Amino acid sequence: MRLTRRQALAGAATGALGAAGIYELVDRLAGPSERRSATEPREPARGEQHVLGGVEVIVDDGVEVVVPPLHHEVVTARVTAGTSRTALREAQAELEHVLAGLDREFPATPAGLGLAVVWGRPYFERYVPGPAKRHLPIDRRASGTKGRTVSVLLEAIRFPSDPKDVRLEGNDLAVHLRSDSSDHVAAAQRAIFGGSLDGILKPTSIRKGFLGGGFGGRQSLPKKMAVAAGVPGADLIPETAQLFLGFTSTQKAALGPPRIVNFETLGLVDLREGYFRHGTTMHVSHLFEDLEAWYLNFDFRERVDTAFRPGQPARPGAQTLRQAPKDVATEAGVEATYRRDGAIGHSSAIQTASRLRADHVAEDGTVYRKGTAIPQRVDFNTLDNPFFWSSDPKGDAMASTPEAGLHFVVLQPTSDDFHRARLAMDGVLPDGTRLRFPARARGQGFNSILRATHRQNFLVPPRWHRSFPLAELL
Repeated sequence: MRLTRRQALAGAATGALGAAGIYELVDRLAGPSERRSATEPREPARGEQHVLGGVEVIVDDGVEVVVPPLHHEVVTARVTAGTSRTALREAQAELEHVLAGLDREFPATPAGLGLAVVWGRPYFERYVPGPAKRHLPIDRRASGTKGRTVSVLLEAIRFPSDPKDVRLEGNDLAVHLRSDSSDHVAAAQRAIFGGSLDGILKPTSIRKGFLGGGFGGRQSLPKKMAVAAGVPGADLIPETAQLFLGFTSTQKAALGPPRIVNFETLGLVDLREGYFRHGTTMHVSHLFEDLEAWYLNFDFRERVDTAFRPGQPARPGAQTLRQAPKDVATEAGVEATYRRDGAIGHSSAIQTASRLRADHVAEDGTVYRKGTAIPQRVDFNTLDNPFFWSSDPKGDAMASTPEAGLHFVVLQPTSDDFHRARLAMDGVLPDGTRLRFPARARGQGFNSILRATHRQNFLVPPRWHRSFPLAELL
């Protein structure tokens, strides 16, 4: 761990690529039953980069729960290929060659490799401004609300409860990797950011982490990893918690179905000429979590009220609580709770913006029922402070001491759709209701014990346009 941190603070990208640091413990601490077979059947490749096949669903405490991969990583980068049409087209071909090789080697399952290459506004504005102006999809709802054309891909913003020093990032791209095998993640990282692509892409940060709930009564990875790292408050984490804060985040009903986030699914997006059909948007941020404040200042009943909603039914010590469509909160209900208790629950506030208000039939005929979740959360626990490695350690406020945190990664149909849900967490509800809280007030959901450090929005192209999107149209 110390060696990896010294490399990080020195800016040694080569040393950080493929390194594991403290995360090598994940493989040692995860039980065999938490790894899926590498012989899972290979599913046919579809247009979406962001859809992972072969994901197991189990029942925990009477609730269906999705079992995510163990290892997670996000690598942000800048393009160094040059701005000429020839340079970009050559870079496009070279990157796609590498990605296609990874596709052949690893199925898109937890036993194989989840791989998505996502692109930020700086890439589109600097390298392909003309094609981007013609082809980037338009957010119909946000455009109608604001009275001007609004892209599906927006710059990240600071939210009312964010510290003033949150860094709004400007990376050209990011690569999202997830697998039950740390070797698969490391192989992909080295293939994309080493070898023939070394002069095309340069990493700006490496963000590592893990997920692994204690389903079936096993001690979970968050508890084991936090204790091993000596994080303050680690001893307070429940033995079987999926996340550091103690509750299960991957209830099936609380996660949007895989393709509900596609641009074409909910009618929120004008695809224009359709170049980005089967794509979506991704928000990536880092949050510190104050474990001692959470477990010492909030008793179990208060933690349930804060994470879900005041009065949420829960047996003592429960971690997986039902979040079914019939349980979805409304603006009126959240406001009434605020007037009564001076508090809102995290889940109930967000549900006002993150669940379908009515049944919807997608263009492919799929029926999505009222109350269905929209966001696809793919976030993960981390001990980074705030990143595993950074090319700008001073600007990113890198430190060597491990800290409990979350790399929050979520897929939503548009950046504005994410902004609406995150604002609801601050009491700014979709119908215009504003519930007045001091910044990071105790009654404002999780906000009193979370601290964001970085944010950026990205566009996730379909698989066939994942490499330097729009470069072929220059």
